[in-house]
Amino acid sequence: MKEILREIGMIARALDSISNIEFKEFDLTKGQYLYLVRICENPGIIQEQLVDLIKVDRSTATRAIQKLETNGFIEKKEDPHNKKTKKLFPTEKGKSVYPFIKRENEHSDQVALEGFSKKEAETAFELLQRIRKNVEKDWEFVKKGNKRDY
Repeated sequence: MKEILREIGMIARALDSISNIEFKEFDLTKGQYLYLVRICENPGIIQEQLVDLIKVDRSTATRAIQKLETNGFIEKKEDPHNKKTKKLFPTEKGKSVYPFIKRENEHSDQVALEGFSKKEAETAFELLQRIRKNVEKDWEFVKKGNKRDY
């Protein structure tokens, strides 16, 4: 069997490295742009939902969110119905960077799919979604403190 996940990992790391370099001018580093994009697309999202969307652990998300807040990209607001819950919103600064991040993402998609027919691109997307859904089951299982059997 081919080492598909190794290939996916190399692609993800290369794109992450490119983004970290290109977004440095905005003071966005270490994947913070991923959080900012999700917050811009889902204003009022709570941290737990963000953790599930990005597939990271809570402590990693906490650090990224704190850094984004410190640098003025996002703000936390209390939920009027539940004082313990903090909702995340992009600031004007965060909203102003969002279109650049989206353009970079669209460009990376185009580069990655260069030479693919529309049908091949659709098939690749569908297959990757299936892979993600399979992996999500284990992610949820392990996240709850369980161990997988190999």
